[in-house]
Amino acid sequence: MPKRTDLKTILIIGSGPIVIGQACEFDYSGTQACKALKEEGYKVVLVNSNPATIMTDPESADVTYIEPLTPDVLEKIIAKERPDALLPTLGGQTGLNLSLKLSQSGILKKYGVELIGAKEEAIEKGEDREKFREAMLKIGLDIPQSAVVHDIKEAIEWIENWGKFPVIIRPSYTLGGTGGGIAYNREEYESMVTFGLSASPVTEVLVEECLLGWKEFEMEVMRDHKDQCVVICSIENFDPMGVHTGDSITIAPAMTLTDREYQLMRDASFAVIREIGVETGGSNIQFAVDPKTGRMIVIEMNPRVSRSSALASKATGFPIAKIAAKLAVGYSLDELRNDITRETPASFEPTIDYVVTKVPRFTFEKFVGSDNTLTSSMKSVGEAMAIGRTFKESFQKALRSLEIGCRGFGGGGKFGGSECPSLEKIRQGLVRPTAERVFYIRYAMLAGLSDAEIHEYTSIDPWFLRQLRGIVDIEKELSEKGLLNLDEDLLRRAKEAGFTDLQIADICGTKIRNIKQLRKDFGINTVYRLVDTCAAEFKAVTPYYYSTYGVEGEIMPSAKKKIMIIGGGPNRIGQGIEFDYCCVHASFALREAGYETLMINSNPETVSTDYDTSDRLYFEPLTLEDVLEVYKQENCWGAIVQFGGQTPLNLASELKANGVNIIGTSPESIDAAEDRQIFKKILEKLHLKQPVNATATTPEEAYELAGQIGFPILLRPSFVLGGRGMFIVYEMDEMKRVIREAFDAAPGKPVLLDKFLEDAIELDVDAISDGETTVIGGMLEHIEYAGVHSGDAAMVIPPHTLNAQILEEVRQATYALARELKVVGLMNVQYAIKSGELFLIEVNPRASRTIPFISKVIGVPLAKLASRVMAGEKLKDLGFTKEVLPDYIAVKESVFPFVRFLGSQIMLTPEMRSTGEVMGLDTSLAMAFAKSQMAAQPGLPTSGNVFISVKDHDKEDGATIAKSFHEMGFKIFSTAGTAEFLKSKGIPVTKTFKLSEGARPNVVDMIKNGQMQIIINTPSGMNPRLDENKIRQEALLGRVCMITTIMGAYAAIAGIKALKSEPLTVKSLQEYGEIMREKRKALGDI
Repeated sequence: MPKRTDLKTILIIGSGPIVIGQACEFDYSGTQACKALKEEGYKVVLVNSNPATIMTDPESADVTYIEPLTPDVLEKIIAKERPDALLPTLGGQTGLNLSLKLSQSGILKKYGVELIGAKEEAIEKGEDREKFREAMLKIGLDIPQSAVVHDIKEAIEWIENWGKFPVIIRPSYTLGGTGGGIAYNREEYESMVTFGLSASPVTEVLVEECLLGWKEFEMEVMRDHKDQCVVICSIENFDPMGVHTGDSITIAPAMTLTDREYQLMRDASFAVIREIGVETGGSNIQFAVDPKTGRMIVIEMNPRVSRSSALASKATGFPIAKIAAKLAVGYSLDELRNDITRETPASFEPTIDYVVTKVPRFTFEKFVGSDNTLTSSMKSVGEAMAIGRTFKESFQKALRSLEIGCRGFGGGGKFGGSECPSLEKIRQGLVRPTAERVFYIRYAMLAGLSDAEIHEYTSIDPWFLRQLRGIVDIEKELSEKGLLNLDEDLLRRAKEAGFTDLQIADICGTKIRNIKQLRKDFGINTVYRLVDTCAAEFKAVTPYYYSTYGVEGEIMPSAKKKIMIIGGGPNRIGQGIEFDYCCVHASFALREAGYETLMINSNPETVSTDYDTSDRLYFEPLTLEDVLEVYKQENCWGAIVQFGGQTPLNLASELKANGVNIIGTSPESIDAAEDRQIFKKILEKLHLKQPVNATATTPEEAYELAGQIGFPILLRPSFVLGGRGMFIVYEMDEMKRVIREAFDAAPGKPVLLDKFLEDAIELDVDAISDGETTVIGGMLEHIEYAGVHSGDAAMVIPPHTLNAQILEEVRQATYALARELKVVGLMNVQYAIKSGELFLIEVNPRASRTIPFISKVIGVPLAKLASRVMAGEKLKDLGFTKEVLPDYIAVKESVFPFVRFLGSQIMLTPEMRSTGEVMGLDTSLAMAFAKSQMAAQPGLPTSGNVFISVKDHDKEDGATIAKSFHEMGFKIFSTAGTAEFLKSKGIPVTKTFKLSEGARPNVVDMIKNGQMQIIINTPSGMNPRLDENKIRQEALLGRVCMITTIMGAYAAIAGIKALKSEPLTVKSLQEYGEIMREKRKALGDI
C-alpha cells in the first residue's frame, strides 16, 4: 500500500532535555523521522524543549517549536498548527506519555488528530504493567511472579504472600528504570516501593520475583500494516539480570543462544508485538533466560522506538526510526528499500558478519557520596560502541573508546597494569556489579582464579569468560616473548584480538614504533570493512566502515578533497550532544562546499554517526593510533579538532606532529589559552584584567600560594572539561580537604588558583573569526552569581542587567583576544563583572556547548559558518559580518540527575553536573524564565506554600524575596533563624522545626504530604549541611520546585508574576528566525 494521502500535516513530539535513560538516541530517531516524512511531502511540525539537538534545527522540520513539553502548551500548538496526525513513538518515554495524556484528555479528539504508529490502546497495553501482564498470559508466554500495586498497603500484602527476597521494583511509565531497584530485605522493599510510587506518573509499581543471575536479551522488532514482522537485531547483555540494560555491556548479535532458543525468542517477539497491537513501527522486547533450566520469560516491551534502537540501527546499518516513520504513513516493509544496499527491501532481516559491543560510560566521580553499585535503575550518562570481526576485537575496541584512560583489556593504562589487587579486593570487585567489574575479571584471571570461580561470583556467561580468558592468554604470551621473540603468528593473533600497537608495545616493554615496523615487515596491515546489513551478500553503496585485520580491505577510492571531522566520543557530563551538533553541522556545511567529509566517532547515540550525515563514516575509537590510521589511509587534506569537545583537542598536538593538517585555529593557540603563564603574558599585552591567580604543581605549593592570594579561592585543574575537580574554598581547612581531588582530576598537570570574585556577574561570549573579521554570535549573562559552572548556570541572551559601556568593553576585549590567539573558527570567552570592573576568567578557542543555543536564537548556524571559515573562506563572503541582538529573550536552563545519585550533595558548584538543557523563548524575560522552569520541571507554582531558608550573607535579600512571595499570596515557612529575621522586617511567617531538632512536623513532612510548593534554600558553605541536603533530596523526590541561589529566587518571582498576569503564548523557531532575518537585512548583513 502506498503512503496515505489523507494526511497532510504530522506532529512529532521530541523527548525533551538529555537525562539519564533518555539521551541523544531520541535526537537521532526524531531527526530521522523528520527527514523521512519531509521526503514524502508531509508538513512536519516538531515540538521539543531541547535547543542542543539537530532535531530542533529550523531545517529539520517545516515548523519547529522549542517550548515546554506539557499538555497545555501542546494544545496551544495543536490549535495553531492543526495537524492531521501525531506520531507518538519517536520521542522516548516523554513523547509517548505526553501523547497518551493528549489522547486520554480528549485534546486529540477535539482537534481531529489521529494517533499513527501506535494507538492509545497499544501504548497502554505495553506501558501499563497490569495490562501487559494479562496480555502475556493470554498468549501463553511466561512472565515473572508479580503484582501491580498502587499503594504501600497492596505492596506489603503481596510480599507477605510471596515471602521471598530479593524482589525487583519497576514503576510504570518511567524511563531508564527511574525509581526502580532491587530490594534484599523488608525495609529496603518498603522504601523502594514508596519511592517508585512517587516516581511513576500514574502512581503504579510492578513488584516481581527477582531473576538475579539470569541471562538478559533484547529483540529490536518491526511490524507493518500487512502484519509482516522482522527482527532487526538481537542484543545480549554481558551482565546478568539485575543490571539495567542501559548500564550493562551489550553485544550484538546475541552470542550464547542456540539456534532453537533464538527461533523461540523470535517467535515470542512477534507474538508480543501483535498482541500489544503496535500496528506499524519498531518495538523493543526484553527477555530473561534461566541458564540452568532454559526457562524463557518476557520482562517488558517498549511500544516505541527505544534507547536500544539507536544501537541496533548503528550495529546493523538498518535505520529503524526512518523506516518506522514511513510505516506509520502507510508503507509496508516490502515497499521500502534498504538504504545501505539500495537493492534489498526493508523486509529482509539484517544479517551481520561482525560483532558489535556497547560499553556504558559513567560519571560517579561527580556525585561523591552516591552508591556506584549498578542496579535496575539506570545511572550511565553515555556509551561507546565498537565493531570488530570477533568478540575479542570488538570488546577491546569498545573499552578503549570509553576515554577513561583504559587502553583495552590489559596492555597498560588505567586498569591495564600487570600488578593485581589483593584476592579479597578482587572477589569484592567481582561480586558487586560496578563500572569497574569488567577489569576485575582480568585481575581475577591473572591472579589464578578459574572461569568457574569467576562465574560463581559474577553469573556472567561462561562463553564470555572464555573469550576474555583468550585475551589474557595472548597478553601473557606477549609478555613472555617480548619484542625479540615476537613472531608473525602471535602478532597477527594479537591484532585480530583487538590489541593496539600501544598495548603490545607496553606489554613487550618496547617503543610503539618497533611494533609498527614489525607489523610492516610481516604485512599485518589495518584494513577497513563495510557495514552492509546483509553479511556481504549484496554490495553496500554507503561507505560506513570499521577497522579489522586478516581480511581484504573495502575502502572505496575517491579523488575528492577530504576533510576529517573528529567527533566527541561517548556522552559524558561536560561533553555532550552540543559538540555532536557542531560536528554534524561541519559535515553538512563542508559537503555543501564541495568537500568529501569523513566522520570518525565511537558514539552510537548521535546524529554524527548516522550513515548519511557524512560522505564516509568510520566507527572507531578516538585514540591517536586509530585516528591517524584512518587519516592516512583515506589521504585526507585536513582535520577539524575544535568541534568535538576536549577529546579531539587532547589529540591535536600529537596529530599535527604526525603530519595531520589541523585546519582552523592552530593547536599552539589552543595550548596557549590553556597555559597559565603564556596566557598571562597575552593578557598583560592586551591590558586585560584577570583575578589574582597562580599555578601550583604540588599541594604544598598551593597552600603557600593561597596565603599570598587570600581567600576565597577558586581551585581548578588545567586541561579538563566540565569543571572536573573545581572548588571554591573559603579557608585553608576546606582547601586541604579537596586539594587532592583537584590534582587527581588531571594527573601530571598543574592546578590553577584564582581569587574568587564573590557576587560577580558572569558573562559567556561566543564569537567566530576568520583571522581578519571577528563577529560576536551572542552574549549570555548568567542568572546566578559567579561560582556556578557555565554548563549548569541559567543564562539569558541578550544580557539583561549589564550596561552598554561594559558590553562594549567586552566586545573590544573579545576582538583583541581573537586577533592575538589567531583564531580561525569559533571561540568562547568567559568574563566576570564585579563592581563595574571587567575580569577575564578563561578563553577557549573552540566550539562551546552554547553554540547550538545561540545559533537557534540568532538564526545563524555558527558551526556551519565556522567550518567554511576553517576551510579557507571569509565571513564577508559568507554574509555574516555584524553582531545581531535578538528582540526577544531566550533563557537556557539546565537539568540535573541528582535523583539517580541519592546521597550526593545537591547544589550548584563550579563543577558541572547537569546532563542536559532546555530553552525558554518569549518576548519578556520573566515569561522566558517561567517557560524554562516549566520545560526543566517542576515548573514554578503560582500559589501555595514557600519554605525560605538562606545563609546569613543572604538574609537581607531573603527578606525582600519573602516580601514578594507574601504579596503574591504565598504562605511563608522558615526555621528559627530566618523566621526571626523575617518577623523583624514585618513579614508574616510560620516557624517550622529544624530537622536536627527532631520535633515534627518539619518541612520534609510538609513536602511528603504535598503541602510545599516551592523551596528557596541557599547553602551555608562549600557543602550544604546535612539538614539542607535532606530537604533538597525530598524536594527532588516530591517534584517540588527548588531554587538554591538568591538571583534564581528573584528570577522565579518575576516568572511567577508573569504566569499570574499574562497568557502563555507559543511561537515557532521559524517565526523568530524571520524577525532576525529582517533585522539583519536592516543592518545590511544579508
